[in-house]
Amino acid sequence: MKTLLVKTGTPYEIKIERGLLRRAGDEIRRIPELRGARKAAVVTDSNLATQAQAVKASLKAAGYDVTLHVFPAGEESKNLSSIAAMLEAFAQFGLTRTDFAVAFGGGVTGDMAGFAAASYLRGIPFVQIPTSLLAQVDSSVGGKTGVDLPQGKNLVGAFWQPRLVLIDPDTLNTLPPRYFADGMGEVVKYGCIRSRALFDSLRDGQAWERLEDIIYQCVDIKRQVVENDERDKGERMILNFGHTLGHSLEKAYHFQGPSHGEAVGVGMVRIVRASEAAGFTARGTADEIVSVLQAYGLPVSDPISDQILAAGAVNDKKSLNGKLNLVLLKEIGRCAVVPISQADLLPLLEGRLSL
Repeated sequence: MKTLLVKTGTPYEIKIERGLLRRAGDEIRRIPELRGARKAAVVTDSNLATQAQAVKASLKAAGYDVTLHVFPAGEESKNLSSIAAMLEAFAQFGLTRTDFAVAFGGGVTGDMAGFAAASYLRGIPFVQIPTSLLAQVDSSVGGKTGVDLPQGKNLVGAFWQPRLVLIDPDTLNTLPPRYFADGMGEVVKYGCIRSRALFDSLRDGQAWERLEDIIYQCVDIKRQVVENDERDKGERMILNFGHTLGHSLEKAYHFQGPSHGEAVGVGMVRIVRASEAAGFTARGTADEIVSVLQAYGLPVSDPISDQILAAGAVNDKKSLNGKLNLVLLKEIGRCAVVPISQADLLPLLEGRLSL
């Protein structure tokens, strides 16, 4: 088993091992804060309701009274109405502050279950059991929780760290190829911002063969960043590389077009081509990213115009006092946060701005 300790305000472990799902109840019982809990609410989506029975059974075997709350699968469920339904389910089940929630699923499930846990009784513990590659390498770690509004992604939420993250790569075995590729968009991001070695190891398109090690490397990078900046005020912004344009692209399609990882991939390519033209990024960097993304079947372009992408970034969470904190690469493995005015984003994308 690979284990990492995240030293945030509330420290917690990340455990990575094949077959770990079967021992979820026992692993949770080892957490001092959860040892005395009586009840657990497992939150999952309609695609994973059957698989979640294994988690429920493991928790019951460990001595917990368990309920299962299932919401309709999909990004369109990531809203305040779904959170209200979760909170009502927690209350009806009689969860107390000494009990806990479990997020079993992908990024949408983790974001929503975490937000519900942060809100219920002003905060109860929760455990992340991510089942998608994107959630395993990124969203399950770091404590960002929340939901979308019509105006943009993740505009309502809370920082609420999990008490434990259990990553079982075997849960990826039944994922359709598109969902695996979706997660690879975030894996490529980590190589771009922090590790040339990780990036180069992805070139052969065979990440699946080294999956546990790749998950560990990504999570370790995120652990270091989150420890240095738990509340996203400085260094943690680098994790948003590709996301300013990626979120805008998702919004342009009303979250019915590219998946999150696909949109981030396109966002990375477009912002790097722009920063190359602006003289900030080493020439040829975008082509390197294109090559690796294509090795995993990810799109590298989209017909949505620069004007629409720039307009969609106005409500981006990284926009402060009329400025956007853009994450730009110097080269693969090295990045910087560059504040620009919102008015300068379109000229940058159109190649009319030097940095």
